[in-house]
Amino acid sequence: MRFGKIRKAGRGARIIIGCTAAVFLICCGAGMKGASAAARELPIYCVEREDREVSLTFDAAWGNEDTQLLIDILGRHNVKATFFVVGDWVSKYPESVKALHDAGHEVMNHSSTHKHFNQLSQGQIVEDVSACNDKIEAVTGVRPILFRAPFGEYNDNVIKTLSGMGMYTIQWDVDSLDWKEIPAEEIISRVKTKTKPGSIILFHNAAKHTPEALPGIIEWLISNDYKPVRVSELIYRDNYFINHAGRQTPK
Repeated sequence: MRFGKIRKAGRGARIIIGCTAAVFLICCGAGMKGASAAARELPIYCVEREDREVSLTFDAAWGNEDTQLLIDILGRHNVKATFFVVGDWVSKYPESVKALHDAGHEVMNHSSTHKHFNQLSQGQIVEDVSACNDKIEAVTGVRPILFRAPFGEYNDNVIKTLSGMGMYTIQWDVDSLDWKEIPAEEIISRVKTKTKPGSIILFHNAAKHTPEALPGIIEWLISNDYKPVRVSELIYRDNYFINHAGRQTPK
């Protein structure tokens, strides 16, 4: 179980919001046993790549203090990332959504109101995801094809429903833990230790020390021959399977 914290807008004011972890959180390479594991529907945690491509991803649900700063840092290093945004966040900060898109970053779906998707019916999921897609498309002109479940929670119904909508559900195999407000040095160390070719790295747009840590992470990735790309460029669109650890592999 993990607990997240999001900084709400306002100088000096921080509100901590608890959030449960993914009910089924696993990392690439982690083993599972039993026939039931093979039968379970899984999102993409990471991708089998030999070209050392990785993806930097940012979840945006509440705060917006640092979005432009993140855009500037990424721009200075000529790196493109994927931002998973909540529909309510799009409504509050359409100018930031447009700025992300104009800078070449992907703006993808993180649900409409950040509900617990494990508790929703197929119809409710379709309605929620479609509402967020509509908002993003209205600002960017691009309809999202990627989805990240709120709280990292999912079940078979969530994955099957999103797949039926023609969307890919994206998890992560490297959690920066920036949501814990750990020091920038610790964020950098975690990413260095856990990243491998095909990794999907999780950050948040309003975490306290992410802007401080991000330059060092990008510089380390580049110096070690990693190539940061958008998630839609990292994953395979067809002719693939997802193994028991959530690793997407080409057939």
